[in-house]
Amino acid sequence: MKSYILPFILLFGFSFADNIHSAEKDEVKDNKAERVETRKGNSEYKSNNYVSSEINYRKALEANSSSQTATYNLGNSLYKQGKYADATEEFKKVVMTETDESKLSEAWHNLGNSYFMQKQLPESIEAYKNALRLNPKDNDARYNLRMAQLMLQQQQQQDQQQNKEDKEKQQQNKDQQQNNNKQNKDQQQNKDQQQLQQSNMSQENAQQILDAMQQDERNTQEKVRKALMEQHKRRRTDKEW
Repeated sequence: MKSYILPFILLFGFSFADNIHSAEKDEVKDNKAERVETRKGNSEYKSNNYVSSEINYRKALEANSSSQTATYNLGNSLYKQGKYADATEEFKKVVMTETDESKLSEAWHNLGNSYFMQKQLPESIEAYKNALRLNPKDNDARYNLRMAQLMLQQQQQQDQQQNKEDKEKQQQNKDQQQNNNKQNKDQQQNKDQQQLQQSNMSQENAQQILDAMQQDERNTQEKVRKALMEQHKRRRTDKEW
C-alpha cells in the first residue's frame, strides 16, 4: 500500500491534519528507490522541511513516474511552500488516475484548497463537491465548500455592485458629455448670433456712411446749383446796367 499524506489544508484559521502514512511495500509495483525517497520525503515533511521533502518526492517520481503517492505528497509539499499553481497540477494528475476512493477524495479535497488559494472559486467549489461525493463524512471539505460558496456569492455581489457603479458612472459621463455638447452648441449659436449682429451693424454703418456721402453730394450739388444761379443773375444784372 502506497503512503499518502492525509488532507492537510483546513482553511480559514483551522489547524492542519498532517497525518502521514508510512511507505509500505507494494506487492504489485515494488520499487525500492521510490519507497525509500518517499519515506525520506515524509520524514522531512513531518519536520516542516518542505523544500527537502519536495526534493525527495521528485526523486521518488524519477524512480517511478506513475507513483500516486509521490505525486500526491509532492502536491502537498508544494502547497506548503505557497506554490499553489504547481500543487494544483500535481493534484490534477492524481484525480485523473487514482482509483482508491478514499485517496481520490483526499486529492479532490486538496485540489479544492489549491484552487481556493488562487481565488479560482468555481473550480474550488466543484473540487470540494467531488471530494464529498466520494466521502460524505469529510466535514472539512464540507466546511470549505460552504466558505467557498459564500465567498463566490460575495464576489458576485461585489461584481454586480461594481457593474452598477460603472454603468452609473458611464451614464453620468454620457449626461455630462451631452451637457457639454449643449453648452458648446449654445456657445456657438451665441457666437454666430453675435457675429451676425456685428455683421448687421457693419452693414447699417456702411449704409449710414453711404447715405451721408450721398447727402453730402446732394448738398454739394445744391450749392453748385445755387452758385450757378447767382452767377447767372449777376450777368443779367450787368447787361441791364
